[in-house]
Amino acid sequence: MSLDVSPKLLAEAESGDIREEDFVDTVRTSLPYAYDLIASLAAELEGGTAEFTDNQTPPPSEKERGQLLRALASDAIRGSLERHFGIRLAFQNCHRVAAFRPEARGGQTYARFTSVRAQVLNQSPEFRDC
Repeated sequence: MSLDVSPKLLAEAESGDIREEDFVDTVRTSLPYAYDLIASLAAELEGGTAEFTDNQTPPPSEKERGQLLRALASDAIRGSLERHFGIRLAFQNCHRVAAFRPEARGGQTYARFTSVRAQVLNQSPEFRDC
């Protein structure tokens, strides 16, 4: 299971829409490694002038890698984190996640990062089973 959903949030979802802030809080507590990594990338991006910030350090264990993969594989989780932090996320392998400014999506740097070529160049044997 990806998220530890509280009975209150589940009841709200069963009766209608839920507040995105409550969903993001559930992501924060359920997937703390992924949330904290994305939060740090967003803060670094906001505090600097670079076009993007990215993580190239593998997670400390498979537990944390799983959190990151679950967060980025879910459209709802990923979209909520993007809106919450005001960023656009891009993902290349088991741990290389990047935060871009939202307007970068149509730009050359974003296109280069998300290209098929970049994906191939960012591979190595240790990523085969991640």
